[in-house]
Amino acid sequence: MPGVKQAQKIAILGAESSGKSALAELLAKRYQTVWVPEYLREFVDTQTRVPKEHEQAGIAQEQLRREAALLTQANQYLFCDTSPLMTWIYSNHYFRFADEALTALAEEHDYDFTLVTAPDFPWTPDGLQRESPAVRQRIHERLLSELEARDIPHLLIEGSPDQRLEQVAFALDFLME
Repeated sequence: MPGVKQAQKIAILGAESSGKSALAELLAKRYQTVWVPEYLREFVDTQTRVPKEHEQAGIAQEQLRREAALLTQANQYLFCDTSPLMTWIYSNHYFRFADEALTALAEEHDYDFTLVTAPDFPWTPDGLQRESPAVRQRIHERLLSELEARDIPHLLIEGSPDQRLEQVAFALDFLME
């Protein structure tokens, strides 16, 4: 529809147990919009197992499909809890491989802004999805390295949930306008 501005897609990336989902939910509430939960969580819950190597691209595709479906409902921003880049990083970590389809999805990274949640509070187990504080730190470092290598501007978000919310609000309110 001419004249209607599409919401900006905000990727919220980070290692396991770093507060991505909580931040996405808080931001959606603050900006009175919707957020896209991480599809991997639903996959693990419904399948009662972690995904296999050949399922990684499908998980990333479903995440993007859900983003596209919610984009029309978003008000100014669509907060996306993860992206294909995170699936690609975890695939390389666990399988030492990411297929061409997943690699292509990760290379697209068509978000208007990227947030990275720091692993700066205690790690908590979460069933099949979380491995250890050491893995969380390795994934965090790999994510920062990949964002740099791909020239993807990003903002590292740290601190308590309230501090994180204020950091993002400052960036969105003053840097994105």
